[in-house]
Amino acid sequence: MLKIGHQPWMEILAEAWRVYPNEACGVLIGQSGDDDPILRFEPIENAANSSRVFTLDPMGFMKAERRADDDGLEIVGVVHSHTHTAAYPSPTDVTEATAPLVPPTWHWVIVSLAWGFPELRSFRVQAGEGDSMTLAGIAEEPVLLS
Repeated sequence: MLKIGHQPWMEILAEAWRVYPNEACGVLIGQSGDDDPILRFEPIENAANSSRVFTLDPMGFMKAERRADDDGLEIVGVVHSHTHTAAYPSPTDVTEATAPLVPPTWHWVIVSLAWGFPELRSFRVQAGEGDSMTLAGIAEEPVLLS
């Protein structure tokens, strides 16, 4: 389950609308336990500068990771927006989520703005046998907004 407070939720929405029509992206900061709430959202520039894909700016990611570490926290997930499609992982999202250096415990949060109102969903994505999207394990997890 993803537990996210009011402040990070509002910051995610603000960033998604701020960069629209491009995809927004950033990271979730907190503790690694499933019962621990997300404490912060750190927006990171979309280096792809695209309305269809996102790439976390490497320098922005490094700075967010350092700030989290300085506070005794860690990155526990990735957020990005979909501007033209539903809040469900695309083939590109699955490829990114199952990359070798990405922790399999991360939350993959997608905010869709495709219909003019925000739809937030969170997923856990596990690599499957082979490299086809149909072989990756995509599991939606409940989201508790507090």
